[in-house]
Amino acid sequence: MSRTRHHVAPICAVLLGATAATTPALATESEQELARQLTNPVAALISVPLQLNYNSNIGPVDDGEQWVLNLQPVIPFSLNDDWNLISRTILPIVDQSDIFPGAGSQSGIGDTVQSVFFSPKAPTADGWIWGAGPVFLLPTGSDDLLTTDKWGIGPTGVALRQQGQWTVGVLANHIWSFAGESARDDINATFIQPFMSFTTPTAWTYTLQSESTYDWEGSDWQIPVRGVVSKVTRVGNQLMSVAGGVNYWVQSTDRGPEGWGFRFTVTLLFPR
Repeated sequence: MSRTRHHVAPICAVLLGATAATTPALATESEQELARQLTNPVAALISVPLQLNYNSNIGPVDDGEQWVLNLQPVIPFSLNDDWNLISRTILPIVDQSDIFPGAGSQSGIGDTVQSVFFSPKAPTADGWIWGAGPVFLLPTGSDDLLTTDKWGIGPTGVALRQQGQWTVGVLANHIWSFAGESARDDINATFIQPFMSFTTPTAWTYTLQSESTYDWEGSDWQIPVRGVVSKVTRVGNQLMSVAGGVNYWVQSTDRGPEGWGFRFTVTLLFPR
């Protein structure tokens, strides 16, 4: 039977506390625009998402559960009048148990994914916003069951259109391992994230997305479908977005999660 581990509670308390501190109000024009920018992965906006994910029914006997708090700073750099460089980092902090029989529990840092996008500052004549560059996998995991022990590299890209209150696009990458522990499995994986968002004049955003991965080594898909609702607001002088959503695993591997999961995100915003 799944169980919630006691040392995850402080994380949840901090995030829920941030939500409780928000008060409903009409969004200012800047908050509306920030909500729209957040639907664009290569927007020139400094943001620091703290994304808490929970999944259960992990492993061959469906006994495992996993909490993952992703620290995901997004930092844009202006290269010249025409181009931006966008740095997107994902550093997971993981708490998991029973992901296979006899695995026990692990807590610590997982492997880091670092993406770098070169993106034109202006959309194309047809209204497309895009970015492309390299993605790196860094074996920063603090436990044998929290790391691949592999260094990886590959291409990443994003393309989207924003028309009125709608944003539709896709982000993708592919990572091959090129170095690391020879006894560990090689990495040859494609990640695909299609997304569709609707942003209201009151800075609410409703998003439907997937974050699917295809493992070319094992010929396996992991496909979640996720719905997320978010709101840009202000707590004191700090602009932030608060989001919550649920996902269902349409397809998973023998070692992956099944059924329902949830996500809760607080994103600190630092507009220029």
